[in-house]
Amino acid sequence: MAKRIQSLSTPDLTQTLTPELLGQAVRARRTQSNLRLEDTALLCGVAKQTLADIENGKPTTQLDNILKICHGLGIKLQILPWLEPGDDSDGWY
Repeated sequence: MAKRIQSLSTPDLTQTLTPELLGQAVRARRTQSNLRLEDTALLCGVAKQTLADIENGKPTTQLDNILKICHGLGIKLQILPWLEPGDDSDGWY
């Protein structure tokens, strides 16, 4: 009998992004999708150890591997526009 995947809750995604938060989000998405570590690594085209490192918050993981995993799991990483000098008087310029 196959081992049952325990679905983890989604972490608070309003926090500042850290390797630990990204790892928690990846693990939550994987388990909510009922995917084993091995299957997810194969789906995303990365080594099982690489996926495990990301889920454990290892800060030295290569960006291309992070992007492959996020894309494979449907996790959207986004760069938001920032204000240019003179666009707003928010005190930063």
